[in-house]
Amino acid sequence: MNTGMPDFFDRMPSIAVRDPLAQFLGAAAGGRLEYCYADAVKLAGHSCPTVAGAYLATLDALRALYPGELPERGGIRVELRARLEEGVAGVVASVATLLTGAAGEGGFKGIAGSFERRGLLSFGAAIRADLRFTRLDTGAALEVNLRHGAPMTPELRGALAQALEPEASGAERQAFARAWQARVAEMLPAP
Repeated sequence: MNTGMPDFFDRMPSIAVRDPLAQFLGAAAGGRLEYCYADAVKLAGHSCPTVAGAYLATLDALRALYPGELPERGGIRVELRARLEEGVAGVVASVATLLTGAAGEGGFKGIAGSFERRGLLSFGAAIRADLRFTRLDTGAALEVNLRHGAPMTPELRGALAQALEPEASGAERQAFARAWQARVAEMLPAP
């Protein structure tokens, strides 16, 4: 249960992965780690259609690439079509990194030639979709597009403008926040 967070966070799908580095260092029995939407929110510091879209797209890709088995965190290359400096590419990459372990040049350098994560995340890839996930062990790859959610309605845009005003009341800001999260909740996959 995610105390203090919207109830729909608990209804978002979660995923278990196997992380050989976590197993090697004794951080998780068998290397099994489980991630939920609240983990992505904590990483990003907020919940929005981009965070939800990146989370759901990464889950979809991992489940498709590892049918019937735990995805191997650290065993996946992630490529984004967008360049790092474009729009929300950094947020999308952060969420993908959380779930896959793939990191850019600042990532984990490994231990004695094993467990390296650096260089597994790149931007500006010549791909058709928003993201491409590639298994390092088999070479199997999958391109996916982000789910962007419903467009912002004029009413929500107005509530945003009102909530940003310095003289906005707490009630106005809370009403905007509830409406914003309702927009994100619409992205929940069908049961």
